[in-house]
Amino acid sequence: MRVVGVEFIRKRITDLRLKKGVSEYKMSLDLGHSRSYIQNIIAGRSLPSIEEFLYICEYLNVTPKAFFDESEAEPILIQKALDGLHGLPDKDLLMLIGLIDRFKEGKSE
Repeated sequence: MRVVGVEFIRKRITDLRLKKGVSEYKMSLDLGHSRSYIQNIIAGRSLPSIEEFLYICEYLNVTPKAFFDESEAEPILIQKALDGLHGLPDKDLLMLIGLIDRFKEGKSE
């Protein structure tokens, strides 16, 4: 099992925040903290509690698992796609799976 360091957490928050298109200041205020809250995390002066980490993940629209998955370059888009799949009828899900498989085949050629 790989141990995740503080540097990874700091970098991942920054990457996901930038993909969401919000400033450290806005993110801090949106999470209900002082304007320097996220800046202090990124600078290594503090770390979020587990509860705050879960709020950060929710704010960034990623699951905690996706947050730590380094191989996933676009976890926000993946989560948005997954959220859109909920509630679709089986026939539509099967059609989408077929489309995904077709895209994958085209990519490997």
